[in-house]
Amino acid sequence: MLEQVKELAEEFRFSQHLGVKLVLAETDRVILQLPYNEYLGVDRVGGGAISALVDIAASCAFWSNDSVSIDSRGATIGFTINFLRLVTGEDIWATSTVRRRGGSICVADVSVRNRDGEEVAIAVVTYKLST
Repeated sequence: MLEQVKELAEEFRFSQHLGVKLVLAETDRVILQLPYNEYLGVDRVGGGAISALVDIAASCAFWSNDSVSIDSRGATIGFTINFLRLVTGEDIWATSTVRRRGGSICVADVSVRNRDGEEVAIAVVTYKLST
């Protein structure tokens, strides 16, 4: 399980490009860090980068379960995100927790926080996962 999650979080090309780091992985819950880099937005982190972190974090949470195998397949169906405050040139962390794991449809909550622990964005992600 951890190997699959680490691969999603840190080894996929897009995750590598963003610089995502896996902080914690446990059953149905992950924490990822997105280190600030100027290409994410000059003196701020753009909404697209935050949205990408949300999608990666939720995907990792869905894959962090023993029912998921190397042969499983999944894709994000959709998500809603609310940006709560501006992120100025700093690292952020996304915590994703699976709220429901159905037969093939899963739902997760994602909270994105800054270094002071203030919530900067919240999201609900829906994912199709065949195990």
